[in-house]
Amino acid sequence: MTDAQHELDVRPILRAGGEPFTVIMDAVRKVGPGQVLRLLATFEPIPLYGVLAKKGFTYAAREIGGGDWEVVFTPTAAVARPQDGAPAPSSTGSVAQSAWPEPSGHLDNRELDPPEPLVRTLAAIERLQPGEVLSALLCREPVFLLPKLDERGHEWRGGFEADGKTYRLLVRKGTGREAAA
Repeated sequence: MTDAQHELDVRPILRAGGEPFTVIMDAVRKVGPGQVLRLLATFEPIPLYGVLAKKGFTYAAREIGGGDWEVVFTPTAAVARPQDGAPAPSSTGSVAQSAWPEPSGHLDNRELDPPEPLVRTLAAIERLQPGEVLSALLCREPVFLLPKLDERGHEWRGGFEADGKTYRLLVRKGTGREAAA
């Protein structure tokens, strides 16, 4: 798109019980310098603020009635964008998926209730060596886990599989001092 404003209305996805995180992240990757993303949601997406702040975005939010929210995300500086079709980046300066090693650990967290998938995933990452990768299956987008991965200096890739019900997350343990935090 060449418009100065990109608009994404995730209200239909949310009302249908879906998880819009992947759609939102795809839209974020299309926002270029001098452009904004206008997001419409059925609630204030507070967890998203931290995720996008680490990707170089500020936000302005307002309730627009009926419990719906409008949030305008603006890049604060030139933000590196992957090429079309590339995996979603983490906020820690990730490299292409093909450069990642095969996962050395696998978790199936689909049958667990929150916050157990978050706790179990973070514990498994602690057992990895820096640079090793963990694969985890989840039944929803890990919106509270992703900021914690960023805070600890880990890289991640994630998205829903073709079934639309299974979220596959790959996490590469950080090698910097942030990983020890």
